[in-house]
Amino acid sequence: DATAHEHGTADAGGEEEELVSRDVQSTAGLATGVLVYGVAVGGIAALAFCFALGRVGRFGPRATAALVAGAAFVTVYFVPFLKYPANPPAVGNPDTIGKRTALFFLMIALSVLIGVAAVILGKRLAPRLGTWNATVAAGLGYAVVMAVLAFVLPPNDDAIPDGFPAALLWDFRLASIGLQVVLWTGFALLFGTLADRALAPAAPAAERAPVAAPAV
Repeated sequence: DATAHEHGTADAGGEEEELVSRDVQSTAGLATGVLVYGVAVGGIAALAFCFALGRVGRFGPRATAALVAGAAFVTVYFVPFLKYPANPPAVGNPDTIGKRTALFFLMIALSVLIGVAAVILGKRLAPRLGTWNATVAAGLGYAVVMAVLAFVLPPNDDAIPDGFPAALLWDFRLASIGLQVVLWTGFALLFGTLADRALAPAAPAAERAPVAAPAV
C-alpha cells in the first residue's frame, strides 16, 4: 500500500529511476535482509548467551535464552524505535538517509551500553537491596538515562508528507514491531531448547551401561 501511494505521488510529480525496484525490495530483498539480519543478530545473541549463562542468576539455558532475547528486543530495537520509528516507502527524504541511519545506530549503541551498565549496577546493588529491588532500581535507571538521551539527540528532519494515510503508517510500524517480536521469540524458544539439550549433563557411565540379565 505504501508503494502504491509512492507511485501515485511520483506519477504526479515525475518518477525518479530506482536502483532497486520496490517489487524486488518487498520480495527477494526483504527475504534476504531478514535472513542476513537474523543470522547476524542471532550469532551476537548466542555470544551474549554464553557470557550471561550462570552470571546473571541461577537460570538454566532456556531461561537465560529468554532473558537475552527479551533484553535484546528492548535495547536493540524497541527503545531506539521509540525515538526513531520505522517508516514505510514514500516517507523520508532520500538525501538524509545517511544522517537518519547514523542517528538510529547511535541510539542502538547507546541503548546497549546503558543496558549493560544497568545489568552491572543491578548485580552490585543486589547484595544490599536484594535481587528484586536491585533489578527495579537498575531498570528505572536505564529508563531515565535513555529518556534523557532521547530528549537530547536530534529528531529526524523528515516530516510525514501531506496526504499519507495515518492508518497505513500505524500498520507499517506495528508490522515492524511484530517482525522483531517473532524473531526474538523464535530465538528464545528454539535456541533455548537446543542450548538446553546441548548443555544437559551427560548421564554417568554406570547409568548408561546396560543391565546384565540375571543368571539362571
